[in-house]
Amino acid sequence: MPPSHSVVVAERAAHARHRRRTGSDARLHRPLTWMALVMAALTVTSLVGLLVDDRMLLGESVWLKPLKFGFAFALYGLTLAWLLSLPHKGSRATWWLGTTFAVAGALDVGFIAVQAARGTFSHFNNFDADPVNEIGQRIFMSGVPGLFLANLIIVVILSWQRLVDRPTARAIHFGLALAVTGMAMGYLMGYTGKQLVRDTNGNVVELIAGHTVVDPANRDLSPRDAAPGMPITNWSTIGGDLRVPHFVGLHGIQILLLAVIVLAWLAPRYPWLRPERTRAAVVGVLALGYTGLLAIVFTQAMRAQSLIHPDGTTLASIAALTVGVAVLLGAVYRRAHTHPRAIPT
Repeated sequence: MPPSHSVVVAERAAHARHRRRTGSDARLHRPLTWMALVMAALTVTSLVGLLVDDRMLLGESVWLKPLKFGFAFALYGLTLAWLLSLPHKGSRATWWLGTTFAVAGALDVGFIAVQAARGTFSHFNNFDADPVNEIGQRIFMSGVPGLFLANLIIVVILSWQRLVDRPTARAIHFGLALAVTGMAMGYLMGYTGKQLVRDTNGNVVELIAGHTVVDPANRDLSPRDAAPGMPITNWSTIGGDLRVPHFVGLHGIQILLLAVIVLAWLAPRYPWLRPERTRAAVVGVLALGYTGLLAIVFTQAMRAQSLIHPDGTTLASIAALTVGVAVLLGAVYRRAHTHPRAIPT
């Protein structure tokens, strides 16, 4: 016997509510999606540049920086495009904010790629005799604050809204806050002191700042950023590197969303993970642990300590953080078994 008209209508309405809740019927934010595609193309182009162009800046290929920025903006742009596609209050404002982020990101990273092709520096370049550089620095002066403020306002608008299920919502809220924090840490690179370097054309360039934090007693105009770095990332091995907390904070949202996916995959196999509130509690603990990790790598960098040369204080902090996260996860596990309907949110 076919279902009645009222049953069909009710089923369609329930299905529509599910699609609105998960965002499966929403379109990705178009400007951010296009920005991400352009950044993906830049990533591929930079990979080719790494193979065919042997020019070096501060001990790394001229194409390594556009490669890293292209990949990071492609990943974050797609994440933000998906996030803004979810039904939420203030969607008109967030659309324009997302568009501002996309335009500013394309201009900023575009200038990085142009300078790489020219064999010179993009960030902190004080070479006044170069008109292209002067225009690019003005782009940075407006674009970087635009990226930060657009992302910050998006966080303010979305932080009190539940856009999807509890675990995903918690990952989004913590992840966006971590991203804003990571972006803000990038501003600290302006206080690491000046240094004199040469570009691939032999021109002497004054960099008004850098990413490496060294002992104040050893701070001078020497090119400390030119010291050998770690493989792939080129993070400093002689001092603290502010790119580390900048990277960790910026990509926290992808790590937490990946944790949500893994927990959803594990839930059918482990009954204690099946309640939505339990998985949300686990995500909350992981988010707190990730925040602690961000604090550790930030203080490590500010203490002029390389990521790969931790001292006793850093190792003790990592151990304490690991124990704390394990204890909290154990508490969630125990409560899920003893009070399956009382997991805190």
